[in-house]
Amino acid sequence: MPQKRAMPNQTHTFNLPLSLCTLTTCAIAFAAITSQAAQAHEEIKDVILTDRSTNCADYADTYSAEVTDVQNARNFRASLAITVTGDSCEITSNAVPNHDFNATGRFARPVAEQNQSYSVPANPTFNSAPVALSLRYDNAVFLNGVKLDLLAAGCFGVGDGRIGCNDVSSPYRYDPMGPGAGFGADEHNAHTQPDGTYHYHGNPMALFDQSNPTSPSPVIGFAADGFPIFGSYIADGSTIRLATTSYRLKSGTRSGGPGGSYDGTFVDDWEFVAGSGDLDQCNGMVQDGVYGYVVTENYPHVIGCFMGTPDPSFLKRRR
Repeated sequence: MPQKRAMPNQTHTFNLPLSLCTLTTCAIAFAAITSQAAQAHEEIKDVILTDRSTNCADYADTYSAEVTDVQNARNFRASLAITVTGDSCEITSNAVPNHDFNATGRFARPVAEQNQSYSVPANPTFNSAPVALSLRYDNAVFLNGVKLDLLAAGCFGVGDGRIGCNDVSSPYRYDPMGPGAGFGADEHNAHTQPDGTYHYHGNPMALFDQSNPTSPSPVIGFAADGFPIFGSYIADGSTIRLATTSYRLKSGTRSGGPGGSYDGTFVDDWEFVAGSGDLDQCNGMVQDGVYGYVVTENYPHVIGCFMGTPDPSFLKRRR
């Protein structure tokens, strides 16, 4: 997915009078149109991104990939379009990733194609104070068209612990990336929602070089407030290293609920300790003069809160 500027839509016209359109000539014309349409889609199967442009318009294009649900031996065609409308970028996809998936997952529902579209502000602005994550919003969309949904709807002591915990202030909310969560995520830290929507809960284990890169990680997506999301590696002088979160596990044991030691099973097991890592409370930092969120190995994984205002297009649909 090379850096691209927004281009106007192009329509290919074949001036072939209907009176001259025989079965053969019409078939040739149709084949030519189909061929040009297919060529308009950039193939991004397993692409490793390199661009660090924080302007969503630079990624405007149409993309596709042939991928497989490994355990179920089902083939899918991922479809993604990024277009520019005024001061926003529209990111529309069928929610199928650009990589094979579900080699190790335990999905409650099989993956189903969706029709999802997000509007990303091209010039995001800071709020006067950070905005907490909400169960009402999807958190971000990656540059393969798959969304990020960090918060689980499951809390200890509420229903079966997996769904139904819709009050964001409820204690002991499971972290889907935690050691005892058991949400059936696959090798890409993703699983499905009740309607079959494939979505990530953390590092997608794709899209950027994760094995000793020689340069800082690229932009791999955009948050609901428009700020970019970078991969995990940052420049520290002449050294390229993993960024570190400023959240730390609490010491001691839980005083109520499930009891036991703070081990990261629950969101409440973590606390923000300013200055203890590279990133702020929203899991972001300024790189090359631009603020953005960073994928990390530990909680909050990608985004801890929003520095801007989430766009209404990220409001979750009722299921």
